[in-house]
Amino acid sequence: MADKDKEDRNSRIMYMVTATSTAFLARKALIFAWTKATGKRPPTNPEDPQETLAEALGWSVLVGVTVAVVRVLAIRAVSRKAISSTDREPANTANG
Repeated sequence: MADKDKEDRNSRIMYMVTATSTAFLARKALIFAWTKATGKRPPTNPEDPQETLAEALGWSVLVGVTVAVVRVLAIRAVSRKAISSTDREPANTANG
């Protein structure tokens, strides 16, 4: 039972690190792409009245959707890899 608890804790930590790091990298990539596409930095505070509504909404939607999708894909990839590594049997076993 202790091994199962340790495995669950390790999985949660791995998922947390994966989700956080992919969200960070996705946001950095979006900032770079937005700056290249528009020629200016993305809105730092979408609630700021000096930002246009289109830019504020566009940035908010773009970041929200992209970060959510990237996190889901990354966690699924890590989960799939973890499951496949625990399902594998040693290659040098002989039956009988």
